[in-house]
Amino acid sequence: MWEKGGEGGVELARAVMSLLGEGKARFAPIYEATAPIREKIDTIVRKVYGGDGADYAPKAERSIQYLESIGLGETPVCMAKTQYSLTDDASVLGRPRGFRITVNEVYPAAGAGFVVAQAGDIMTMPGLPKEPAAERMAIRPDGSIVGLF
Repeated sequence: MWEKGGEGGVELARAVMSLLGEGKARFAPIYEATAPIREKIDTIVRKVYGGDGADYAPKAERSIQYLESIGLGETPVCMAKTQYSLTDDASVLGRPRGFRITVNEVYPAAGAGFVVAQAGDIMTMPGLPKEPAAERMAIRPDGSIVGLF
């Protein structure tokens, strides 16, 4: 649908509105907001990734204790891990079972209203090029756009 621009967006919007009109959604969070941070992380590992739970580096343990002490224990948890695997190891593919995820670091994203649990060897903020891609983009007088790809 995206290749049709606005036309594809309208088609998608109609499909979403149709589903919403049915009133059959059964969304429910997988954990209680009041649950401790470790419990939320373990729940995500078990229910979303299919693992057996999480282990915590000493730094992560200290961070969790601090975050809960300052009132950030009741915020949602965002897992930051490799996108290549359900585990924290990018080389483990498919649908593994019997694994545990090691949480290396836990830190607040207070402005966004959640806590980040980082697992594995990942970069959470990619580097930006010296020249932003927007510098190569332009709209011509005839309305065509250049420099997007």
